[in-house]
Amino acid sequence: MPSHLSADRPAPQPPERDAVDALINRTRRLRGDVDAVRRDAVAVDEDDPQLRWQRALCDLAVHHLDDLGAHLGQLREGLPPEAAEQLAAELSLGTGPVPLSEERAGSLIGRVGSAEWDLLTDKVSWSEELLQIFGRTAEAGPLSLDDLPTVLFPEDQPLLTALVTDCLVDGKPIDGEFRIHRPDGETRTLHMMGEPVLDTDGCTASMWAVLRDVSELRRSQQTVRRTHDSLRRQQHIDRTERRIAVELQEAVLPPWRGSLRLPDQGPGVLDIAAHYLPSGSGELIGGGWYDAMELPDGRTLLTVGDLTGHGIQATSAMAMILGALRGMAMAGIDPGALMGHLNQLLETSVQPALGSAVCCRFDPATRTLDWAQAGHPAPLLFRDGTGCPLPQPDGVLLGAASGVAYEQDEAALLPGDVLVLHTDGLARTDDGRGGLRQGTEAMLGLAPRFAVARTAQECVRAVAEEFGGASRLDDACVLIARIGA
Repeated sequence: MPSHLSADRPAPQPPERDAVDALINRTRRLRGDVDAVRRDAVAVDEDDPQLRWQRALCDLAVHHLDDLGAHLGQLREGLPPEAAEQLAAELSLGTGPVPLSEERAGSLIGRVGSAEWDLLTDKVSWSEELLQIFGRTAEAGPLSLDDLPTVLFPEDQPLLTALVTDCLVDGKPIDGEFRIHRPDGETRTLHMMGEPVLDTDGCTASMWAVLRDVSELRRSQQTVRRTHDSLRRQQHIDRTERRIAVELQEAVLPPWRGSLRLPDQGPGVLDIAAHYLPSGSGELIGGGWYDAMELPDGRTLLTVGDLTGHGIQATSAMAMILGALRGMAMAGIDPGALMGHLNQLLETSVQPALGSAVCCRFDPATRTLDWAQAGHPAPLLFRDGTGCPLPQPDGVLLGAASGVAYEQDEAALLPGDVLVLHTDGLARTDDGRGGLRQGTEAMLGLAPRFAVARTAQECVRAVAEEFGGASRLDDACVLIARIGA
């Protein structure tokens, strides 16, 4: 049973592969065009600051396009399942992408500036864009190489000093990153690329550099790392909780596998078999149960049920409900009154939930079935090759209302009858056309197979073959009892 807190929302659809392929091809063509412009810029006079600026912009553009091509390639191959579930959850909550800030939405040129420091004349030239990046006015002017470290974070100053020294002394190109404090109190992360300019004697005459504001990029990368770490932690928690839920479910459900005969001998012996069917994805462990047990007075208890939710909370609540149900049945409480007590138990539980259940008590001496239900599909009775639901007594979901009474009904069974109890997880099955197949109708369609089945286990096998595929949206339980002569 799905959680009563959930809402029906369409799942986000992945992008069409053809559309992504088209974007990749366009990116490759654009990358080739930019690379051609870059080669032309390399071939021209290295002393022209404007051409050096163009070449640097081409280098940055090529790097961006390479990254874009790699990201589109990952998108074409598809997101990992965990990332897809995370994205679906974010979209279902309506968070969506964060709007771009004015700076982030600006052009590449608005986030890149150039500078040149002349060592012979001490002249410093900064582009208007670089002044904006540093938050400096035209009146304040650019910073000299001696003053530049004063706006850096203290821990980043040694890096800049080493980069500049290597460039001026050893002629090494500059390629490094540091953080600055702006006059307005903002901090920025800058990536600096540059190289020395030599005079005719081969000595360093000046140093030029291109500085790119990568603050948004680094913040995005930090967000990616942070969310990735959070996702990994959540995946670990989910795996642990699923393992605990599976272990708890296996500990609580009846230990018998295969078939069970109750009572052991005498007339009206029930041939019983049951099966738990996981969801199509295999990830959802719900609060479903089935049980059959002989009562002290010789009658037999048959029950299936389901609680809302999944995971540890659902399976622990199921353990509580099933334990209470077994105890009250052993005490001789009638099915209708038993449902009322279960409703009160769920209502006063520390972790309130909703649940559906059906509780049957079979008397082998008279072959009569007393039963009650709480918002649950009625048992299906198969006789002489046809099947139909039993007339359903009134009963609301467990935990839905206070002080309600649950009606109890009686049905007369005959030798050879097949009684099927199931949770409504069988009713939520993808029909392959975007809709839901009705589980009850499909179950009734198994009547010819039940008619020729020799045991309850064969009937369960037929149900598993019909409903055990990947199209089932939720886990389910089924219990089948075949009435003996």
